[in-house]
Amino acid sequence: MNKRREIWNLPNSITLARISVVPFLFFLLASPGPFWSLTLAALFVLAALTDFLDGYIARKYNLITTMGKFLDPLADKLIVNTAMILMIPIGRIDAWIVVVIIIRDLIVDGIRSISSSEGIYIQASVLGKQKTVAQIIAVTALMIHYPFLGLDAHLVGTAIL
Repeated sequence: MNKRREIWNLPNSITLARISVVPFLFFLLASPGPFWSLTLAALFVLAALTDFLDGYIARKYNLITTMGKFLDPLADKLIVNTAMILMIPIGRIDAWIVVVIIIRDLIVDGIRSISSSEGIYIQASVLGKQKTVAQIIAVTALMIHYPFLGLDAHLVGTAIL
């Protein structure tokens, strides 16, 4: 497979599409009201589902690439962290929570980078994947923000984080 086709394979294209969601976060978070909050949450969940889809396709069809190994976690952190940062000024999340989460991510990424440079590759663990799912659920609830299905979505999101 030539390099261009390797980079632009289906899983990597899905990952790049997920990254393209980030600008919409700005617009939708700035739009008040339950309709826009639900629209934002739906878009965020769709982006999160593509994370599972691109990984599944890459593994099933042996389309795992170095570019994909770099882009996939970058896309995850970019979407989740951008969403959390954007929710600080509108009061949906406390800044200290976001700082702790980002510092934790930087520490884990730093350890992975150092290990990788020494030839030791640390795979994502089940616990790490559970953390990602919990963050997606929490951020989705914080995006909804309004009472939803009889629950205080803001309280649920804050409690999960």
